[in-house]
Amino acid sequence: MQLTLPKWIDLHAHFRQGPNVGLYLADHHAMGCAGVLAMPNTKPPVAAVSGPNSDGAWTIESYRAELLAAGADVFEQLIIPLYLTRDTTPEMIAKGAESGLLRACKYYPPHGTTNSEHGVPMADWIGGDVFRAMEDHDLVLCIHGEQHALSGPSYFDEKQTAESVFYSETMPRLREAHPRLRVVCEHITTAAAAAFVAESDGKVGATITPQHLLYTVGHLLQGLRYHLYCLPLVKFEADREALRAAVLHPGQSHFFAGTDSAPHTTKATECGCAAGCYTGGCAPQLYAMAFEEAGADLGSAEGRDAFARFLSTNGPAFYGFAASEQTFDLIREPSSCEPHLTREGPVVPLPHGMGRTLEWSLAAAQG
Repeated sequence: MQLTLPKWIDLHAHFRQGPNVGLYLADHHAMGCAGVLAMPNTKPPVAAVSGPNSDGAWTIESYRAELLAAGADVFEQLIIPLYLTRDTTPEMIAKGAESGLLRACKYYPPHGTTNSEHGVPMADWIGGDVFRAMEDHDLVLCIHGEQHALSGPSYFDEKQTAESVFYSETMPRLREAHPRLRVVCEHITTAAAAAFVAESDGKVGATITPQHLLYTVGHLLQGLRYHLYCLPLVKFEADREALRAAVLHPGQSHFFAGTDSAPHTTKATECGCAAGCYTGGCAPQLYAMAFEEAGADLGSAEGRDAFARFLSTNGPAFYGFAASEQTFDLIREPSSCEPHLTREGPVVPLPHGMGRTLEWSLAAAQG
C-alpha cells in the first residue's frame, strides 16, 4: 500500500540551538514536512521579537535567521512563537504582529517542562492586556496545558492529573475571559483535554503527538523505557482511547499533528531524565501506525481522509494558511530510524529507543 499525502506542517517541534540544529531540520524535511513551528524554549528563551539577542532573551528575528541558515530555508512555513515572560507587554505584541514576525505566543507553566523556568502562571495572564492584544491582532496562543505547582497525586493520579485539572478549571476561565483568542492546546494527553477541545468552537484546536496516540504509562514504566519519558507524561488506556477516537471522528477539524519532537544528547542522568521524545525522521510512520492501531483502514477513502485531515490539512487551516500543494509518499513496508551520533552524545529516535520496527517507510518527496 502507498499513501500520497500533502506535505505536512509539524506545528510543535524543538530544534534547540548549536551545531546539531541542521541535523534535526534535515530530519524534518526528509519526512515530508513543508514547514515547522519551532519552539522558543532555548537558553536564553526567544522572548523578544526583533533586533539583536541579549543576555536575557533571544529574538524571533535572530532565531529565525539561525534556523534558516541551518537548513530551514527549504520549508514553506517557519513559525517561531514568542515565549511569554514577565517582560512581555501589549506593545510588544502589537508591534510584533504588525511587523509580520509574530504569529503566535507560547505559554509555559513555570518549571513545567524543559527550559520553562521563565514561564508565568496562567492566572496572571487571564483577563490581562497581553492576551487582549493577542485577540486584537488575531495571534495564536500555544499552551502547555498543565496546572501550575501541583505535586504528588494532585499532579499525576488515575483520578486526576495536572492536565485534567487545567482543562476542567483553568481553560474555561481563559475562554470566558478571552473568547476571541485562538488557542492551540498543545500535546494533549487526556480524555478531559480531548473532550474540552472537541466541544469548543473553531477558536480552539489541539496538537497530539505520536507517542500519546501509541503508548500509555504502562509502556513507560515496564522496564523504565526512558526514551518515552516526555512532558506531559503518557497517560492511561482510557485517555489513549479518547485521543484515538478524537482523531478518527469523521470530518473532525479540531485536532492536528504536532510531534513535540525534542532531541536530547543526554537523556538519562543520575539526577533525573530529560523530558522529550525524538521523532524527527519517523513521525508520519508513527502516526500511520497509531491510526491503524486505533482501527483506521488507511487503504479506504474514509481512513485516508481522517489521516490526511489530521496530518496535513487541519493544522494549516487553523493557523490560517493554505495546506501545501506538494506531496510525499508513505509506503506500507518496514523501515528503521537510527540514532544521530553527535559530539555531545547520541540522539535516539523514539522507535529505536523502544526497540520497535516501523511498519511504514518514507518515499522521496514529490515536487
